[in-house]
Amino acid sequence: MPSTPPSIRIADLFAGLGGFYLAAKRLGAECVFACEIEESLRDLYERNHGLRPAGDIREIEPADVPEHDVLCAGFPCQPFSKAGDQSGFRDKSRGAVLFRIPEILRTRRPKYLIMENVPHFIHHDSGRTYAKVRKALEDVGYEVDCREYSPLDFGIPQIRERVYMVGQYGGFNGFRWPEKMRHALPSLCEFLDENPPEAKPLSNQVIAILETWQTFLRALPLSAKLPSFPIWSMEFRSNYPFTKYDSLHRVPVKKLRNFRGSFGCSLNARLRKDLLLRLPSHARADHGAFPRWKQQFIRQNRAFYREHRSAIDPWLPQIRQFHPSHQKFEWNCQGEERDVWKYVIQLRASGVRLKRPTTAPSLVAMTTSQVPIIAWQRRYMTMRECARLQSMDSLQYLPSGGRAVRAVGNAVCVEVAYRILEALLKSS
Repeated sequence: MPSTPPSIRIADLFAGLGGFYLAAKRLGAECVFACEIEESLRDLYERNHGLRPAGDIREIEPADVPEHDVLCAGFPCQPFSKAGDQSGFRDKSRGAVLFRIPEILRTRRPKYLIMENVPHFIHHDSGRTYAKVRKALEDVGYEVDCREYSPLDFGIPQIRERVYMVGQYGGFNGFRWPEKMRHALPSLCEFLDENPPEAKPLSNQVIAILETWQTFLRALPLSAKLPSFPIWSMEFRSNYPFTKYDSLHRVPVKKLRNFRGSFGCSLNARLRKDLLLRLPSHARADHGAFPRWKQQFIRQNRAFYREHRSAIDPWLPQIRQFHPSHQKFEWNCQGEERDVWKYVIQLRASGVRLKRPTTAPSLVAMTTSQVPIIAWQRRYMTMRECARLQSMDSLQYLPSGGRAVRAVGNAVCVEVAYRILEALLKSS
């Protein structure tokens, strides 16, 4: 394994579980400074790595950061993620802290820089966010470049695109991004344990949700192709308008009473607030027209229902008992056997998502209910398995409960960070 001289030192900002630390350690480097705002993660970092991180980066003076050769930063992604509010730099606790990085760079001038975030960071605010950050780094003397990678690119069966920014003080000198290696990808099963005793079993409620969707799959004729678009069952039997008006809040109540809402329920309510509650949650927004993608999904679902009404109608009452997010279904297994118990499943806000058992869905800062389900074992993925998919299986101590889910989901994938750091440190 290629290594660097022991004198290579890193600073690990927004350290979390220490993904960058683990990658740098594989290259023979040492961590001389870390910071992490969550106390529980500072405790774990110290137990796993023998170094106590400092706290809030906003309270750290750049001069208090020791001299180092590589600055690493997996900065908070929530302000820039499509799944968040996209508040960007307006988020003072998570977005604006990004500009502490140029301040440290200006003071310490490490030779290299590596940063990680969600892919949408590059496109946030029509690209202005990335441009502003890049200029801030260039202003202190760093040439900067970025590229997207997933663990899939380096032989790990997890679909998790992230953008990596690298920089070199004074300009790049021979740096080349590592080549993607998506051949001979191992199966997810090779990263899983066989019925681990610590695994959380599925609740009766979750089993009922999945069995209800299995009933749906059985009800459809085999000749019916399952849609590639998300199935929104609440759109079956509905006919409320979604293209003509800026918002259904602007439609006269008298006019709306002539239409049907979720699952075809009557909109004949006296008060608007009662009427809106009978619409799908995705149709209740009080601002802006229905976006084009949402209009398309509504059209597709209504057409699918019309085509298969005789099969769907007897099933429809069964799905109505569940939470709206569980009334949506994403079949990402085209051409495969229609058996929900043979796939990897994730219960997301966007719906019940099924994927082939060859790769894991992206591990994100999930809630406990969003941990991937290993359906054929009727259990959730364990935190040890999630850590393995982040190349963190060497960690002796993992967080527990909801903290574990968020921490592992927020972590930098060690294998990806290792490949990029290796290429960066080879440049001179």
